[in-house]
Amino acid sequence: MAAGTLYTYAENWRAYKAQIAAQYSGARLKVASSPPAFTFGQTNRSPAFLNNFPLGKVPAYQGDDGFCLFESNAIAHYLSNDALRGSTPQASAQVLQWVSFADSEIIPPASAWVFPTLGIMQFNKQATEQAKEEVKRVLAVLNQHLNTRTFLVGERVSLADITVACSLLWLFKQVLEPAFRQPYPNVTRWFVTCVNQPQFKAVLGEVKLCEKMAQFDAKKFAESQPKKEAPAKKEKGGKDAGKPQQQQEKKEKKKEEKKPAPPAEEMDECEAALASEPKTKDPFAHLPKSSFILDEFKRKYSNEDTLSVALPYFWENLDREGYSIWYGEYRFPDELAMTFMSCNLITGMFQRLDKLRKNAFASVILFGTNNDSSISGIWVFRGQDLAFTLSEDWQIDYESYNWRKLDVDSEECKTMVKEYFAWEGEFKHVGKAFNQGKVFK
Repeated sequence: MAAGTLYTYAENWRAYKAQIAAQYSGARLKVASSPPAFTFGQTNRSPAFLNNFPLGKVPAYQGDDGFCLFESNAIAHYLSNDALRGSTPQASAQVLQWVSFADSEIIPPASAWVFPTLGIMQFNKQATEQAKEEVKRVLAVLNQHLNTRTFLVGERVSLADITVACSLLWLFKQVLEPAFRQPYPNVTRWFVTCVNQPQFKAVLGEVKLCEKMAQFDAKKFAESQPKKEAPAKKEKGGKDAGKPQQQQEKKEKKKEEKKPAPPAEEMDECEAALASEPKTKDPFAHLPKSSFILDEFKRKYSNEDTLSVALPYFWENLDREGYSIWYGEYRFPDELAMTFMSCNLITGMFQRLDKLRKNAFASVILFGTNNDSSISGIWVFRGQDLAFTLSEDWQIDYESYNWRKLDVDSEECKTMVKEYFAWEGEFKHVGKAFNQGKVFK
């Protein structure tokens, strides 16, 4: 039976997966989430921690025998028992299917919608409305699946239920008010059933469902930003310029007494942990303003026909000096096995590049079949450089690909853009049939 320590910050829903799995399996799990055992932003950046967990991310697991794991799904899987993982090959595959579904279909829109309400991400109306629609689609899929089922796989709680429930947790707590969740009764019934299981309750406590949809908290967001020092005031000027200093100080003191500062709203530990990461400089700030409105192209690509509307708009409006087009091909096709796992590589990369979305667009395709597949795609970046090199946060996956900058006006480029954006064509350079595609936008 597994025994070890889970390093995380408090109220980390990703860590909850491992903690709940341990409750079911009986694994002996110690949780280090507060000083002195663990201080987020310090412990996970120490040489000793990075020696075991090079990315410095949490949750991270270290067994009493020295065995180390990062990535929350891997940790939860390791701490599970056979009943949770799926007792047959079919059940095991179904569990993995729902774990992947949570990562690729639930987390991106949930983050885009919920994070602004926690004050840890700037509000973007278009992104939020799009996220709401994607959440509706996800809930509809789950509602249909749960129409004749108590749990996602089989007749008992599995790692599928644990993972999907934890991925939906902040949605149910923050924004899924009764009117929004009303069309999805099966999902609500299943979620309430899960979070009221003793093993869930031991980790989550009482989960209160959202009663009123939370909105963007501008004040909390402002408080999480770095403070800007106010410029020093000039001594001259103004009606108090000639008055003695002592008299002016008394007047300023009275003003302060009349306007007491409003009480600061405290962020819970989860919000504070997410907000504590230092705000980095915009890697594209040095570039001149471009005439090409990337968001407008994305809207046309999402809502209108690709070949007759989106592509013509792209080529007619593309700022060839302000944007560049790149071809990326996965370097290790021999290591690709099951196609759904290969597809997860693409989705995982997209998730880790979330802050690049404003300045990039990509269509990445998985070609071939199980044990004979390849991954490649077309990327559009702001500027003329390969965008991944501009920020350390974007460099986790890009070295697994070979990158080639395309001549924007070449026939090769135009053909590849057309095929990859439309997901159809000969793809002569690939030599394998189209399997499925993913869009980064």
